[in-house]
Amino acid sequence: MAITFNFENDFKLKKKKVLKHWLKEIAKKYNRKIGELNYIFCDDEYLLNINNKYLQHDFYTDIITFDNSVSELLIEGDIYISTDRVHENAIEFNKPKDEELARVLAHGLLHLIGYKDKTEEEVTEMRLAEEDALKMLVAIILELE
Repeated sequence: MAITFNFENDFKLKKKKVLKHWLKEIAKKYNRKIGELNYIFCDDEYLLNINNKYLQHDFYTDIITFDNSVSELLIEGDIYISTDRVHENAIEFNKPKDEELARVLAHGLLHLIGYKDKTEEEVTEMRLAEEDALKMLVAIILELE
């Protein structure tokens, strides 16, 4: 089981151990285990290139998730996150940057668990799962203090 954080820009991630523990707890909640899970932090242009090349989409996005799982119970994948978009979303939605980043980290993992966000109903379910995940993170942080 390995969660890695990789950086294609100068972004600095805080509390990596706490975040890894939290992500494993999210997986456990859904009766899953994490195999190889890679988070790649990058800027808008880097992720736009990925979006163009692999999804034929010509727009900025905050996250792209590639599922590499061969089993439903073992989560494996690559999750690309634009730190530029996370910053802009935090401003737009009037949220702290750390909270928005946590939401996006959970969002990618939830995709690998099976959540989708194409229909209004799926978006609602995803948002509820994200909120549950954020509450789990708060509980973990309080537990560690």
